Amino acid sequence: MKTVTAGVLEIAYHETGPLDGKPVILLHGFPYDVHAYDEVAQQLATEGWRCLVPFLRGYGPTRFLSDETFRSGEQAALGADLLAFMDALSIPSAVLGGYDWGGRAACIVAALWPERVRGLVSCGTGYNIQNIAMAEHPVSPEEECRYWYQYYFHSERGRAGLAQNRRDLCRFIWRIWSPTWTFDDATFEQSYLAFENPDFVDIVIHSYRHRFGGIPGDPALQPIEALLAKQPDITVPAVVLQGADDGVDPPDAIDYAASHFTTPFYERRIIPKVGHNLPQEAPAAFAAAIRSVAR
Repeated sequence: MKTVTAGVLEIAYHETGPLDGKPVILLHGFPYDVHAYDEVAQQLATEGWRCLVPFLRGYGPTRFLSDETFRSGEQAALGADLLAFMDALSIPSAVLGGYDWGGRAACIVAALWPERVRGLVSCGTGYNIQNIAMAEHPVSPEEECRYWYQYYFHSERGRAGLAQNRRDLCRFIWRIWSPTWTFDDATFEQSYLAFENPDFVDIVIHSYRHRFGGIPGDPALQPIEALLAKQPDITVPAVVLQGADDGVDPPDAIDYAASHFTTPFYERRIIPKVGHNLPQEAPAAFAAAIRSVAR
């Protein structure tokens, strides 16, 4: 594991493969960590890729440089962190791959700074940039039910629950979001260590409260949020991966996100017998998607 000073953070990351290899940055989600990409990185590194897998803000050994920095979990923060990470490592452009929070960071950089992105692999809905202005509009009862954890985190009871019961809560989420993935105790505990970061609770709570417009974000990030409010299109080569058994974000029959990908190369691939944690459940499919967009 390595660390680098990037923006407001000292970012911890895993690096695999040759230093002069084609760079690919792989980004985890909530509540997961860098180990989601262990097999993906191993596969790509043996083919000559330089694989970089950072811990997001609030996870693992990644730390804020100042106690005074706003502990924001908003989408603009994730995108800004990724761009700062690339700048700190002098990476002019890379293939980006991510899911959940990591997919959001990757989509943001691809949309706002396309010259920095050679290709994109995004999971779940695919276009993971939040439309906060629409957050007050209800969706179907079935979809609302899947968002129970977000509403839970809006309350102080939910904050206390995450702080006091984070192991059981995160493990429960793993189980219901990936109902056909049989993971063992060692696999979960390896990732659970990342959730003991001192900023984990604050970052998670802010993320889920901000995305509904209920609390303000970091004023320093408002210019990025203003750009994201316009729901910018993604113009780089892209593959969207969706787990057929995803318990929180199941694929729709219609690819509603496709209209946001104005690129000559775009594919949606639905992976059978796979849930939400797609790179860890189906590393070969994820690695294949990375190869597809590296043009």
